[in-house]
Amino acid sequence: MSEVVEQVELLALGDDALIAAQRLAEWVSRAPTLEEDVALANIALDQLGAARMLLATAGDEDELAYRRDDHGFRNCLLAELPLGPARGDLDFGWTMTWLLMLSAAQLLRYTDLAAGADEQAAGIGAKAVKESTYHLDHASQWMLRLGGGTEQSHRRVQEAVDGLWPYGHELTEGIRDRWLAIVEPVLAEAGLTRPADRWRPDGGRAGRHTEHLSYLLAEMQSLHRAHPGAQW
Repeated sequence: MSEVVEQVELLALGDDALIAAQRLAEWVSRAPTLEEDVALANIALDQLGAARMLLATAGDEDELAYRRDDHGFRNCLLAELPLGPARGDLDFGWTMTWLLMLSAAQLLRYTDLAAGADEQAAGIGAKAVKESTYHLDHASQWMLRLGGGTEQSHRRVQEAVDGLWPYGHELTEGIRDRWLAIVEPVLAEAGLTRPADRWRPDGGRAGRHTEHLSYLLAEMQSLHRAHPGAQW
C-alpha cells in the first residue's frame, strides 16, 4: 500500500468514527434505560478516541475535524444518517441496526490495519479492534432481543434493516463477503430477513454526502468556527 493510499484510508476510517461519535452522542440522556444511556455514551467516546488517533495520523486532528466543509469529509454515508427513520428521530432498533452494520465493518478494517506494516497505524488498529468487538457484541445482543421480542419490536427493527441495508454496500467495499459472514447470522438468529441487494447509494468516500452531514457539521463545528484559535 502506498503512503498516499494509506493516508486516504486512515482519513476515511477516522471520519467514519468521528461522525459516528457525534451521531451516538444524540442518545445521551435519551436512551431507554440508564444502563443503555451509559453504554451508548461509552461507545460514542470509543468512536471519538479512535477518530482522534486516526485523524492525528492523517494530519492535524483539529483542522480535519473542525475546518473542513462536508465535501472534505470521506466518511461513508451510513455513518451520517439519522438514527431513526427521519432527521430528528431517534429510534432504538434503528440505532442498533446501524451500530451492527457499522461496527462489523469497523472490526474488519481495524483488524486489517492491525496486521499492516505501519507500526503506528497497527497500534491504533489493535486498540480499536478490542472496542469494535464490544460494540458489535452490544448491537448483536440487542438485535436478538428486538427481533425475537414483541410484534412491534420485530416489525420496527425489520424496518430499520430494510431502510439501512442499501448503505452497507459503500460501507463494505472490499470486505463485503467477510462482513456478510458476520452480519447475516445475527439477522438469521434474530428472525429478521436480509433485504435483497438493489439500490446502492454511495459517494461519501468521494465527498458527496446527504444533507444530514451538513446539519451534523453545523452543530459539531459551530463553537470552533465562532471562536477560531481559542484556547482552554
